[in-house]
Amino acid sequence: MVARIIIPLLLAILLPQVYIDRHFLVRRLRLRWWKQMLCWLPALAMTGYCVGMACIRDFVPHNNLWIELFFILLTWIVLPVFLFTVCSCVGWLWCIMTRSHRNWGNIIGPFVSLVGVGFFFYGFTFGEAKLSVRHVHLYLDDLPKAFDGYRITQFSDFHVGTYRGWRYKILKRDIDSINAQGADMIVFTGDLQNVRPQELMAFRRELSSLKAQDGVYSVLGNHDYSLYQKGEKESVKHYNEQLTRKLQRQFGWNLLIDRNVVLHRESDSIVVVGTHNDSEAPFPHMIDIRKAMAGVDSRSFVIMLQHDPSSWDRTILPHTNARITLSGHTHAGQIKILGLRPTMLTYKEDYGLFEKDGRYLYVSAGLGGVVPIRIGAIPEIVVFTLHRNPSL
Repeated sequence: MVARIIIPLLLAILLPQVYIDRHFLVRRLRLRWWKQMLCWLPALAMTGYCVGMACIRDFVPHNNLWIELFFILLTWIVLPVFLFTVCSCVGWLWCIMTRSHRNWGNIIGPFVSLVGVGFFFYGFTFGEAKLSVRHVHLYLDDLPKAFDGYRITQFSDFHVGTYRGWRYKILKRDIDSINAQGADMIVFTGDLQNVRPQELMAFRRELSSLKAQDGVYSVLGNHDYSLYQKGEKESVKHYNEQLTRKLQRQFGWNLLIDRNVVLHRESDSIVVVGTHNDSEAPFPHMIDIRKAMAGVDSRSFVIMLQHDPSSWDRTILPHTNARITLSGHTHAGQIKILGLRPTMLTYKEDYGLFEKDGRYLYVSAGLGGVVPIRIGAIPEIVVFTLHRNPSL
C-alpha cells in the first residue's frame, strides 16, 4: 500500500519541514544546529517509517497494527505540519501580491491544523464505530408475485482482519445487526479479508452465526484473492485462495463463483447470480459471465452479486438481464465532506442507488477497511424490500 504512494508521502513530509526550517527555525528563531536537528527528528523518523513500510512486499504487514500506527502517526506528526505549511505558503504569496507585511496564513495555520487532526482523530475512533441500517424499497414490474415484499440484507467489504482488540465489539455488533433484520436472504458482496484467509480464523463463530430463511450468499472481492500477497510463493498463494473459499463455505455461506442458484416461492422463482471479481487493472478480472448465466432464462428475474460496481456498465448491463445488481468495493471513499467523496473521481457509480431503464445498481459503503477510518461515509448494512409494481 505505502509503496504505491511513497513519493507523494515523502514530499508531504520533507518539503513542509524544509519550508519551516528556512522560514522559521533559521530566519526567525535562529536556532543552533543541534536544536534544528531536534526539530527535524519527527520528520526524519516518519521518513524512515515510510521507507520501511514501502519495503514490505505485501500490500500491508501481517500484523495490521503496523499500518494503523503508521496512519495515526501521519495524522499526529505529518498532517499538522503539512496543513500549517500550506496556509503559510498561501499567506506568503498573498503578501507578495498585495505588498502586505502580515502573513495571515501563519495565524490561521494552527487552527486549520487543529481542525484537520480533529477530523482524522474522529474518523479513527467514533467515525469507524458508527453503523447505519439503510432501507431501500424497489418497485419492479416483473417481480414474481410470490416474492412481493421479499427482503434482502446486504453487507460488504468487512475486512475482518482489522477488527482486533477493542474493535471486536464493532464486528460483533455488525453481525448481530445483520441477523436482527430478519431478512429472507443475506448477501455479502466481497472483501471479507485484508490479505490472507488466516485473518478469518479468529472470527469463525461470529461469521457462521449469520442466518436467513433462504441462506447467505457471497462473492469474492479483490482482497479475497492472492493479489496482495506479494511476498508469498505461488503455491502458497494458491493454497490461500482455496482456503478463503473453503472457509466461507464452512461458515455456511453459499459462495457463488460464476454460478447461479434458483430460489422458489410457491410456483414462482428468482435467480441469484454471483460472479468472479470483474475489475480493470490492477484489480483481478476473472469473470466468466457466460458460465455465471448458464441456464438462466431471458425471462427470469435475476439478482446479480458483483464486487466491483464498474462491472455494471462494462459487463452486466450489456450481457445479462439482471434487474438488480448489488456491489461494494468503493467504501464510499471512507471520507465524505460536503457530499464529496474521493471515489467520485474514479467511479461513475461510486455509492448509492442507480437506475437505468428499470434496472438497478446499489453500491454499498461497506462496513470496514484496511485502514479503519470513516469520516462522513458511515459504515452500513442495507435492507432491500422488493415490491411488485402496484399498477400491475
